[in-house]
Amino acid sequence: MQRSEQLFEQAQKFFPGGVNSPVRAFGRVGGVPPYIVKGKGAHIFDADGRRYVDYIGSWGPMILGHAHPEVIEAVKAAAENSLSFGAPTEAETALAELIQSQVPSMEMMRFVSSGTEATMSAIRLARGFTGRDRIIKFEGCYHGHADSLLVKAGSGALTLGEPDSAGVPAELAKLTVTLPYNDPQAIRDLFQSEGDTIAAIIVEPIAGNMGMVHPTLEFLETLRNLCDASGALLIFDEVMTGFRVHLGGAQALFNIRPDLTTLGKVIGGGLPVGAFGGRSDVMRYLAPIGPVYQAGTLSGNPIAMASGFATLKHLTETNCFETLQANTQRLTSGLAASAASHHIPFSSCATGGMFGFFFSTESVVSNLDAVMACDMSRFNLFFHAMLDAGIYLAPSPFESGFVSAAHTQADIDFTLNCADLAMAQLTEAT
Repeated sequence: MQRSEQLFEQAQKFFPGGVNSPVRAFGRVGGVPPYIVKGKGAHIFDADGRRYVDYIGSWGPMILGHAHPEVIEAVKAAAENSLSFGAPTEAETALAELIQSQVPSMEMMRFVSSGTEATMSAIRLARGFTGRDRIIKFEGCYHGHADSLLVKAGSGALTLGEPDSAGVPAELAKLTVTLPYNDPQAIRDLFQSEGDTIAAIIVEPIAGNMGMVHPTLEFLETLRNLCDASGALLIFDEVMTGFRVHLGGAQALFNIRPDLTTLGKVIGGGLPVGAFGGRSDVMRYLAPIGPVYQAGTLSGNPIAMASGFATLKHLTETNCFETLQANTQRLTSGLAASAASHHIPFSSCATGGMFGFFFSTESVVSNLDAVMACDMSRFNLFFHAMLDAGIYLAPSPFESGFVSAAHTQADIDFTLNCADLAMAQLTEAT
């Protein structure tokens, strides 16, 4: 038995399913997850000494690669002064200023410790500001595991085949209206009859939790226009896309200004950080100056602030986004070309350092129904063939992938060579 198998067996005695987050259990693809002991640049190493080219990057935050020297030094320097104070520090303001320089819609913000906490708090704030209770989300979009948001959710909820979670009160779930992604008419119809009851629309401006699904500009513009007309707030969940698809997030890419934005992943540089922010008149509804309560003992933790600041400073002061975008496009174009050469139905997309792919007969996968129609068994075979070859992809067709600034052309070439062999195996298997 290999070391990873031993560790997984031991972990199952302590953790439900052996893991501390469901998708890590390989529940969709089967098998035993490798236990990771080290990361450097674009590579990670498991407990059995195997090296992988990493396209998960801790689910997005490692945009500079693992153990980037500037980030590690910043964390070490901050840690020498203590790990936490539960009191204000200058580092909080420094990171906020850096974020606002790239995401100007965040006129004011508040740091939290996770993306779930950020979206949960943004929803509460929207309800408090508008005096309304109902929210709208979209099928396949995952906004964390808060009760109001686990209705037809994406990510791990889809991976488990349970789009609705047990433990969510039915009365609370009724306050969440779920509509198809990329369907402007459905949202128009709802607002025509019930727009004055809606507190907020929350949306992934590029969906990343049912695989990567691009929005149409008409869809996003419709959301903005309807919120303007009705008094509802538009919340862009950029926990995944923020500083990943563009320095200013998807909102800069599409030139649409939301009322509130949630961030996470990259702004922590690998440590647990989230943030929500937006219009100053809305943010002033937060305690201690407003009636909406939100708090967090470790919010603005100095070690996390240091990690996030070092990461964003490097991103904003270097020109790595151009190379990042080029490498990501090269990867997805190569995957598509390999699939085509083996006559395998395949669809892919990429923006910035974020990418996704589906074994689908549709050239563009645009909503959850199309995602669920993809060939899941073919994905599972491809995933394991790539893992065996040393390529670490997300263990679910419902997750996005990430390229880092540390990935080289040699890493991409190696990946595409492995992919071509894996596609050949798929042809033989089917």
